Amino acid sequence: MAESNRPEPEQEHHQPEEKQSGSFFQKHGYHGIVIAVFDILIYLLVSLFVFVIYPSSVDSLTQGMVAAHILLGFACLAGSRLVGRIYGIIWRYAGPIEYTRLILTDAAAAIIFLALRNIFEQHSNVVRSVSLFTVNLLFTITIRQMYQWVFQNRASDSWLERQALTLLKALTGVTFSKIEPSNSRVRVAIVGAGSVGVMLADELLKNARATYQPVCFVDIDKEKVGREIFGIEVLPDSGDLRDRLAARGVQEVIFALPSVALERRAELYRRYEAFGFKIKAYDFPTLDETGRRQIRDFAVEDLLFRSATQFLSDDVIAWYKGKRVLITGGGGSIGSELARQIARCEPSRLVLLDVYENGVYDIQQELRSRYGDKLNLRVEIATVCDAEKVEKIIRENTPDIVLHAAAHKHVPLMECNACEAVSNNVFGTLNLVNACEKYGVKRFIMISTDKAVNPTNVMGATKRMCEMIVQSRGAEQQGLGATTFCATRFGNVLGSNGSVIPLFKRQIAAGGPVTITDKRIIRYFMTIPEASQLVMTSGAMARNGELYVLDMGKPVKILSLAESMIRLSGLQPYIDIDIVETGLRPGEKLYEELLIRTEELDKTDNEMIFVERDKPCTREEIDEKLNILREAVATQSNRVAREALMRVVPTYRTPEEVNRRAIEAEEMHMAGVTGGAARHNPRKGESVLPQ
Repeated sequence: MAESNRPEPEQEHHQPEEKQSGSFFQKHGYHGIVIAVFDILIYLLVSLFVFVIYPSSVDSLTQGMVAAHILLGFACLAGSRLVGRIYGIIWRYAGPIEYTRLILTDAAAAIIFLALRNIFEQHSNVVRSVSLFTVNLLFTITIRQMYQWVFQNRASDSWLERQALTLLKALTGVTFSKIEPSNSRVRVAIVGAGSVGVMLADELLKNARATYQPVCFVDIDKEKVGREIFGIEVLPDSGDLRDRLAARGVQEVIFALPSVALERRAELYRRYEAFGFKIKAYDFPTLDETGRRQIRDFAVEDLLFRSATQFLSDDVIAWYKGKRVLITGGGGSIGSELARQIARCEPSRLVLLDVYENGVYDIQQELRSRYGDKLNLRVEIATVCDAEKVEKIIRENTPDIVLHAAAHKHVPLMECNACEAVSNNVFGTLNLVNACEKYGVKRFIMISTDKAVNPTNVMGATKRMCEMIVQSRGAEQQGLGATTFCATRFGNVLGSNGSVIPLFKRQIAAGGPVTITDKRIIRYFMTIPEASQLVMTSGAMARNGELYVLDMGKPVKILSLAESMIRLSGLQPYIDIDIVETGLRPGEKLYEELLIRTEELDKTDNEMIFVERDKPCTREEIDEKLNILREAVATQSNRVAREALMRVVPTYRTPEEVNRRAIEAEEMHMAGVTGGAARHNPRKGESVLPQ
């Protein structure tokens, strides 16, 4: 839930006045005039005190000279403030810049006065002259601070505030609209008393309608601990912190730590999660495209506690600029994000190809709304299985670059539809590869998956076969100056169609239970923008036949992810929402592999992208494999198709074979899953995995 923390709009009124005229009235309005009148009264009182009441043994001015000095001082002060546009400032929102401006204009007035007073034979001494301006400035700042205080606390029910509002109305005619304070404001602790946390507290305190009420800061800086900011105490990050927060009625915790190290952020998250508080984040600078600062729930991306890698350098953007780009599967999660990223690069033409019209229609409307006629956008509705239609589209649109994202990706569904998986994934890719080669497309970039590494399912095996086709054609084309072929491989994409995150959200919203196939299961994750930018970057650096792999960090336990998502919803796992193990689905294995072992990979200029060392098959070998698959698909038997994939993909294994040895896998140890993982239903509050 995002909340804007801007100050409230002006809601104040004054008693009806006669219509004013003149430049000063027009420029500064009623409230500027009221403040100017009070400034005049303050100046008169201060000048009477300095020149008449306050005794001086240094100079003795006649009544005429006193009047002349008062008038000269007023002229200097009024002239300087008008030049500095002091009465054009809306003082209820004033900050350090506005008060500094007031001080500088009054200092300039004092200097001018000190210079001009010498025109009189009898003139005031320096102490009396400086006192006139410093004491006047003190009272001027005080009355403005009082005005601000009344405005910002107009929702208060305190006796003092009520009296101040009554007095303000009586003296000036200004009435602030009463704002009823919210009885349901959430009491929050702000973790981080740095500039961002202080900014957040300031905005919440000034906004009478804000949802949140800051009651304390938490910080490790000894210079801040024990002191106050805006009247809010700064607590130490000590062992008794939970009791301190509970004593202050804290309901939620807001992280205002935009630059803290990811390891420390993860440590803090786990600590406050254990306290039982709902956790939010305050982003500054924000990633919100509107540029607004906002308080928001911890997102799933935050739970990964790793930096979202930005791949698109200026060189990559320039490489795509002015080129004709075709994206297959353009309406899908990855395809639509690729379309957004490519559109930013100002291509000469962007073609989106998809068989499902609804998804591609949505991204078409989004891009048209954002870019209008500046983007040459075309949409083609077709299946990649139709070789003739694919050729026609490539021939007519003459793309420089083809980004191939179209594929069947759902593992359990493809286990039951093996022939369709082979037809769409393998032969659909073959159709595109042939068309690109025939019509001289400069670069073909295929999107693969971590499930293609030692696959245990039909989907992974078909994607591995696609990789082999691309690598074979790439090796064949090297040095010929024709089409450059490459493939990119990455893990699960957060929020994509069919991913586990939307499923967990729906299950939590429905009151549970959250279902997990196996409580030991782990996966690699990345964001949709990361995945899209990886594809684009690797495509730009491709030479021919490379299989690019992204270093995605450590794999994530799906169980831990489910537990965290439940807690982020303000609920407790196994108490409010149960987590149920349903058993592995057909073709599913406990872990995925990316083979990020630097001794087995070649480095690229990007430290996060590697190239897998893999000897490509010859065209004859690929053709032989494709013939086996064609014959299998012709039988329309899923069993025959699966057996054919076993023959043509040497690394294809059954999930049972792999899962028996899963606990020994390096990926499982990286995710903290050790031998003897619990397989029973835990008691409430009991960990389902050994710590």
